[in-house]
Amino acid sequence: MTKLHIIEHPLLKHKLGYLRDKTTNSNEFRALVTEISKVLAYEVMRDWKDFDHPQIETPLAKMKVDRIVNVPVVVSIMRAGNGMLEGALSMIPFASAGFIGIYRDKFVNTTVEYYFKMPTDIKGRTAILCDPLIATGDTISAAIERLKGYEVKKIQIMSILVSRHALNRLNSEHPDVEIFALNIEEEMNSDGYLVPGLGDAGDRLFQTK
Repeated sequence: MTKLHIIEHPLLKHKLGYLRDKTTNSNEFRALVTEISKVLAYEVMRDWKDFDHPQIETPLAKMKVDRIVNVPVVVSIMRAGNGMLEGALSMIPFASAGFIGIYRDKFVNTTVEYYFKMPTDIKGRTAILCDPLIATGDTISAAIERLKGYEVKKIQIMSILVSRHALNRLNSEHPDVEIFALNIEEEMNSDGYLVPGLGDAGDRLFQTK
């Protein structure tokens, strides 16, 4: 079964409230997504197990320290995932980044991929997928399939809101993934938007329609 972590904190609830508010402007929206992404990245890395232990010298003594190895790849599902990249990479600056351009075409009832770029050494590494809103689950499921084709070691998802529908779908199709989010949304409208949600994250991040 897909492992779900709902990250609860008064500051995150406060920030999520402003993300939901339609009067929050694009600049404020981007800043909030970045701040939330930092916390999510912190939580995603909480149980990291791969370390090296080199010896260094402090100003007073020699000692062994922990250095993360087998570093993750932070993958943005474009466009909206790009809004989470800065926050994630500021917390994991040694990570590399990948990009998947994919969208759900409601007219042909399938996903369409238009861009895919990953580090050449992604095989065997952990992939951290960034997508602030997961509604129908179409694009996230397609992105997971693509990454599995590159034989990644593990897939973790950073999101802000995820629908109950998408969770059920991921439990069925990809029970091995791990999700970190702020809230589960129980409803979607006929256009596939989360309700109450926060609108179209890509449009609100980049002032597009």
